[in-house]
Amino acid sequence: MYTAPPPPYSYVSQPPPFPVVRLRGLPFDCTEADVAEFFHGLDIVDVLFVHKNSKFAGEAFCVLGYPLQVDFALQKNRQNMGRRYVEVFRSKRQEYYKAIANEVADAHGGSPRRNIPRAKSGDELKDSAEHTGILRLRGLPFSAGKDDIMEFFRDFVLSEDAIHIVLNSEGRPSGEAFVEFANAEDSKAAMAKDRMTLGSRYIELFPSSPEEMDDAISRGR
Repeated sequence: MYTAPPPPYSYVSQPPPFPVVRLRGLPFDCTEADVAEFFHGLDIVDVLFVHKNSKFAGEAFCVLGYPLQVDFALQKNRQNMGRRYVEVFRSKRQEYYKAIANEVADAHGGSPRRNIPRAKSGDELKDSAEHTGILRLRGLPFSAGKDDIMEFFRDFVLSEDAIHIVLNSEGRPSGEAFVEFANAEDSKAAMAKDRMTLGSRYIELFPSSPEEMDDAISRGR
């Protein structure tokens, strides 16, 4: 009796490894665009910066497009980003998801170690910031388009002209965008979407200004 040959790669018995690496020793002003530049030529799906007690810990997880790209990413171990040399390690899906859960808990004050006096948190600074009708978005999927952002803010009337996706020096999306709302009241109401997901990404929102927006857009040209 004829039996079909087994497939060359069985996803049922052995799923491909999750393509994620961990970075350590990052500059404290590091952005997603810096990580994308560091891994130039690789497909960056997600960059998750690690915070401890609301402060950037100098670590990040980077999800790549394909398992094969992990080996190329590891070749960047101990290479420089700015003046810092960055360590690159293999990681696992569970570590990445645990880091996401920790970020959400830390952002919403869920950490049990938060009983010490502290300076104003990012959330409190956001709440007290003056609204000009413009929000800055951080953490966008690099594939996100203006229509995705309009869907994210579907409760508000936006035109494509009001959405500005920031590009890096190579003309690629940087993971940031600016959105011009009809007025300051709308932008303040839209802050309710802070840390909600677009695709698989948590999107951070920040009150911004025309000056900050114009500067970011002109740098990307």
